[in-house]
This record gives sequence, C-alpha cells and structure tokens, in this order.
Amino acid sequence: MTLIDVAASLVNLHSGRDERGRERSQLDAADAPAATAAVLQRGGGRAPRVTAADAAALAEHALQWRTVFDAVRDGDDAGAARVLNRLLLETGARPQLDPHASGGWHMHFHGSDDSLAVGWAAGCTAALALALGSDLAGRMGTCAAERCDVVFVDTSKNGSRRFCSTSCQNRTKTAAYRSRSAG
Repeated sequence: MTLIDVAASLVNLHSGRDERGRERSQLDAADAPAATAAVLQRGGGRAPRVTAADAAALAEHALQWRTVFDAVRDGDDAGAARVLNRLLLETGARPQLDPHASGGWHMHFHGSDDSLAVGWAAGCTAALALALGSDLAGRMGTCAAERCDVVFVDTSKNGSRRFCSTSCQNRTKTAAYRSRSAG
C-alpha cells in the first residue's frame, strides 16, 4: 500500500456519510486508535501504537484530504493545490532517503516533529501533492454512485475508473437500466 492509498483509506475511515448505497456508521472515538493503526499497518508493515490523540489528529487531516479529492473531482486542481500547500507547510513535510534493512534506499517524508500523527500526515500530504503534480491527478477519484462518497486512487491500466467498487458500478448500471425500461 502506498502513501496515497493510506491517505485515501484514512479519508474513508474518518470521513464521509455513505458507502455503497448505505449510510455509514460513524467511527466511535474508542475504536478510532485501533482502526487507524490497522490502516497504518497496511501502509508501513508493522503495527504502530496509535493513541486517541494520534487518531484524532489524523482524522482532522483526513477531513482536509477529503477536500482535496473533492476538489480534483470537481476539476478544481488549484483549490486542491492550495489545501495541499497549506498542509505541507503545517506538517513540515521534508523528504529523506532512508536505508532498507535488506539494502537499497527508499524515500520517506518526515514531519516537523517525530510524532506518529505528524509523520504520517506529512507523508500522506506529500504523496497527494506528488500525485496532483503528476499524471496521477486525474486518477484521484470519488465514487460516482449515488449514496457513496468513498474516495479512491485509480490504478487501472486505462485510468477510467469511476466507482469505488464493482458493487457500486453494478448498482448504478442496474438503476440506469431500470430507469430506461420504465420510461
């Protein structure tokens, strides 16, 4: 899982009302640290210790990242860039090459302090900024199905994904077919 995927997963975990045609139950504050840790573990390979304060801070960033996905969906790349530039400054995101245990190097983005929330926020914000500044900007999406506001990054070969899942795509196509058949 890449940092941009982690950002999308955190957005979906901590924000939004609907998922796949159903109202999403809100994440309970007591469950937020474990749920956030599960997302971060998929992004980093080891289970971090996420405090309630870390989860709350990442939830706040996720709300800002949602505005980025929404702006891109609406064709407002300049608005998305303004949000990301502000968040890059706030987190103090800075690139650093770190060695792999097995040899070689990988790029990490560190924050203005070494806290878990700031470090992950800096990395995810930098990943979204890199995507917006590349050909991935058009691949940042919000599900086009009714009653679904799940965000995603389109990794398909042709870059034409409009839905977060096959179930949303099928639900939309079925509704369109029924509408045509009834009329």
